[in-house]
Amino acid sequence: MTAPIVIVGAGLAAYNLAREWRKLDAETELVIVARDAADFYSKPMLSNALASKKTAATLVMKSAAKMAEELKATILANTEVVAINTVARTVTLAAGEVLAYRDLVLALGADPVRLPLLGDGADDVLSVNDLGDYARFSERLDGAKRMVILGGGLIGCEFANDLLAREILPTVIDPAATPLSRLLPPQAGALLAEKLTEAGVEFRCGDSAQRVERVGAGYDVVLDNGVRVAADLVLSAVGLRPRTALADAAGLAVARGIVVAASLQASAPHVYALGDCAEVAGLNLPFVMPIMQQARALAVTLAGTATPVRYPAMPVLVKTPSCPTVVAPPLTGEGEWCIEAVEGGLIARCIAADGSLLGFALLGVATKERQALLAQLPAWLA
Repeated sequence: MTAPIVIVGAGLAAYNLAREWRKLDAETELVIVARDAADFYSKPMLSNALASKKTAATLVMKSAAKMAEELKATILANTEVVAINTVARTVTLAAGEVLAYRDLVLALGADPVRLPLLGDGADDVLSVNDLGDYARFSERLDGAKRMVILGGGLIGCEFANDLLAREILPTVIDPAATPLSRLLPPQAGALLAEKLTEAGVEFRCGDSAQRVERVGAGYDVVLDNGVRVAADLVLSAVGLRPRTALADAAGLAVARGIVVAASLQASAPHVYALGDCAEVAGLNLPFVMPIMQQARALAVTLAGTATPVRYPAMPVLVKTPSCPTVVAPPLTGEGEWCIEAVEGGLIARCIAADGSLLGFALLGVATKERQALLAQLPAWLA
């Protein structure tokens, strides 16, 4: 009897792969192992769910039981994989059960980065990385009026804008000079900060949090310059770290993420990785569009036709309604940003030495130029 395909993880990457693969193979046994409840939801919706009045329960699109039925899969929810044997082609579960696999797919996701904060309130700092986190976060919001957000990147800015819908005033603290500094040139980041500030967000750019201290029912976040910022709650959004420990312990190659080729194969036969945990041909792209491309390519590979993933130009939509923003970041540090201010927005183009377009950022009304500029971009991985 042929061993099953085993997917470890039940997030967007895992379920989209399973759906794509079932289009090509309706019969081979499929086992999905998830350390959570394995209900299907869209993780990107977590950072703008407040404005749409979503609860953790209403964010669930389909239960694990429904997904199992649709995918003709065995779903082992609330189950931890503790070891991988790439020679025997088995995974060991926390309860001691050993599962054989024909092919193993690691869709492990990523964990929130935790700052090394001092103070008696440091352990109370919240983060939102999955449905359970969101449930705990939203339960704490009743009565809150002020929140400090550590990190002015994509998730930090999205949460800041979203909190305004609950009439909670956020203060975003980030050591960079402008928000979204890894995605946007400074002029674009400054405009984003201006528009979000007009909506009610406070930015403390150029500052770093050192301590979180309990003060009554709330907290003081103590900055590196000694300034104290009062808050009812503190949310950390300083980035994600791919989950690589399981792969590393199994002897698989690991760098920032689990190292895989363009075929998504890891450094051992019959083992693959995709999504936030994967470093694909040197790229770790924790965004929805790359995950969809990976799922489609890997499904074809698992069905018997080796297929490398190919990335078209893939813009990132920043969910900040107070300042609509679309960015297609250049993949290298090469190129020069050229800024064009337009009425109601901004167009930033990253131009190579030969005059070709490497990336762009569009803010405000300029987001309508997205398709025209996308057509000029090279593929990210072809």
